[in-house]
Amino acid sequence: MIEKINLNHILFLDIETVPEAEHFHSLDDEMKALWENKTQYQRKDDCSPEEFYDRAGIWAEFGKIVCVSVGYFVVKGDVRNFRVTSFFGDEKKILRDFNNLLNNHFNQAQHILCGHNAKEFDIPFLARRMIINQIPIPNKLNLFGKKPWEIPHLDTLELWKFGDYKHFTSLKLMCKVLGIPSSKGDIDGSQVGHVYYVEKDIDRIVTYCEKDTIAVAQIFLRLRREDLLIDDEIIHV
Repeated sequence: MIEKINLNHILFLDIETVPEAEHFHSLDDEMKALWENKTQYQRKDDCSPEEFYDRAGIWAEFGKIVCVSVGYFVVKGDVRNFRVTSFFGDEKKILRDFNNLLNNHFNQAQHILCGHNAKEFDIPFLARRMIINQIPIPNKLNLFGKKPWEIPHLDTLELWKFGDYKHFTSLKLMCKVLGIPSSKGDIDGSQVGHVYYVEKDIDRIVTYCEKDTIAVAQIFLRLRREDLLIDDEIIHV
């Protein structure tokens, strides 16, 4: 039962990704061919590989991470705070810093990672990019040989499915139906690449990512029938 989990033991997270290269024509010929093959069933007949390239950020083989935001509760008696911080900029540094956080502060058996659709996207993406960048995978991301009940991950999308494997609900929709103030600002996931490469506004992406992390925590509280966080309880560090 999620009500029995100590809030202090959960690390909430969200990542933002973009295509690894800004333009399709920047890829070498082999990567162009591999991209065409990888996306052949996702593209409509009249959509060329180049036109489809703005979606490359959703595949770890063709994308990269530009921001990881995390949040964790600090509950002491009647005082409850939620601390939010972000790693952004160079991908290798992001991954190393996130790796250090897990290894040094969230590496015990009781610690759990939680995101929205994190089991399908965020966590595999993080692990794959660590391998690509030759960074050791921390224990919390290394699932090899683990039984399902040994995997220290929670997923608010999975909790909302209640066993309905074909059901997908976006973070924004869950916030709406659960009465949680919208996590979204002035951009959405499809615009992150443009904001990163064209506007070069990483701060805007960080704000967006942190809002999603807070939203995941709010959903988790709502699923436990607990009071939502108020602004005074959220601390950006």
